[in-house]
Amino acid sequence: MLSLAWKAAKALWPRIKLLPLRAAVALGSAGLGQPPRPEQLLRAWCIVLPIGYLTWWAIPQVTWVMSPSISAWAVRAAPGVIHKGDLVSFMLSHPLAGPSPVPVTKYALCMPGDRLAMIEKPSMTPGVPGGEGDGYYYCNGHLLGVSKPIGRGGQRLAHFHPQGTVIPAGFIYVGSSHPNGFDSRYYGPVAIPRLTRMERVL
Repeated sequence: MLSLAWKAAKALWPRIKLLPLRAAVALGSAGLGQPPRPEQLLRAWCIVLPIGYLTWWAIPQVTWVMSPSISAWAVRAAPGVIHKGDLVSFMLSHPLAGPSPVPVTKYALCMPGDRLAMIEKPSMTPGVPGGEGDGYYYCNGHLLGVSKPIGRGGQRLAHFHPQGTVIPAGFIYVGSSHPNGFDSRYYGPVAIPRLTRMERVL
């Protein structure tokens, strides 16, 4: 037993030996044997604590955007009425998004009451069998984006077929101009209560 205790003490001695130095440095001393300088520690706290608090507060306020289809790296909630062109975030539930809902950020591109049209044309995607089509989506005559029948990973994509010529009340077509964007081209307009208006931070 004594042998085991001796070995443990011997192994811990290098760390124990440094404790006075660490305590001195923590109190603002220049090193071992030097007088403590508590005012140095207080100055350090005055700098570190506010930065730490601001970081703790700010991180939950920011959402990091992982999609290349949005011209922003980080966004935050900006309460207010959503207008055309605004950034919006919502939870997407879709088989291609995985088993659980995922947060996505898009642009509000076509608003309630706007005319939405989709024209199907033969697909321009290489390797797509004949008869497969791309969907060209227009809002008030302006091209929003083009859907593809096959994703980058080879998965089949079914594009959205509008049921009318106007975006219904309470819904917004969301997306981007990115050719590989996964947006309302594939799952249709999103209900406004599901959307959170966002603003760019970075």
